[in-house]
Amino acid sequence: MKIKQAELKAAAYSSQDFPDWDLPEVSFLGRSNVGKSSLINNLMGRKNLARTSSTPGKTRGLYFYLLNGNFCFVDLPGYGYARISKTERERWAPIIEDYLEGRGNLYGCVHLIDCRHEPTEYDLLMAEWLRMHSIARVTVATKADKLSRGALLRQLAVIKNKLGLFEEEALLPFSARTGSGREQLWQAITSMLPR
Repeated sequence: MKIKQAELKAAAYSSQDFPDWDLPEVSFLGRSNVGKSSLINNLMGRKNLARTSSTPGKTRGLYFYLLNGNFCFVDLPGYGYARISKTERERWAPIIEDYLEGRGNLYGCVHLIDCRHEPTEYDLLMAEWLRMHSIARVTVATKADKLSRGALLRQLAVIKNKLGLFEEEALLPFSARTGSGREQLWQAITSMLPR
């Protein structure tokens, strides 16, 4: 997909801050330092619109990016970063749940897993939570350029097995650095959006 226009339209730090519109939204979630902001920037064709940082846990709210004036990406705070205080994590949990459970214009989620590692306990909990709530999702194995082709294929099988993905559920390898997997991910995202 060609993104001609991309802009940060809203930042939400409580459910009262969610924008009041009926635009379709696709959210992005994953543990801290999984490469979420880099992936979003790559998809939007922008270098620094979504904030990236070498320090995990920088995304502190929900960020709404309007694309081509007719749909949105929503960047959710990363989960599972030990250095974030328990109080901070507890503050995030309700807003993330409010968004995922109650947002009527949420059409699907992109769940990011670092391909170099087995899914964490938090990854497994998130996958199960999305499944229980029947939220459409696509699972993406990020940082695919960090592994050889053979190692990547082995890791994809491990991740798919650990997450309990069905045969028909895709696990898409992606590299924000090289752009590998971009077209397949856009196809998956487009399939979740209303026609």
